[in-house]
Amino acid sequence: MAKNTGLDVPAPEKECTDVDCPFHGTLPVRGQVITGKVVSDRMKNTVVVARDYLHYIRKYNRYEKRSSRIHAHNPPCINAQVGNSVRIAECRPLSKTKSFVVVEVLPS
Repeated sequence: MAKNTGLDVPAPEKECTDVDCPFHGTLPVRGQVITGKVVSDRMKNTVVVARDYLHYIRKYNRYEKRSSRIHAHNPPCINAQVGNSVRIAECRPLSKTKSFVVVEVLPS
């Protein structure tokens, strides 16, 4: 049975025993919720999510494209792959670079 995370996302159908899963473990989520695209899943239980955005340059009165890469925990019940669009939520720091967890794989 999946617990309520407080987010408007459906619980995954698959069960898992991961302690750092927001649905089946004890990890609380808070703060930002970001959507992005998975660009790497080569680390164990971790994905790299790229987020593209526009930054305004006032001198030239134009926008430039920028992107940031965020490391996020990938629970076994969600199992996001490279190329998936995902929604990630902020949580407590899980490691030196991981402070986000994947909560949903969006339909493409």
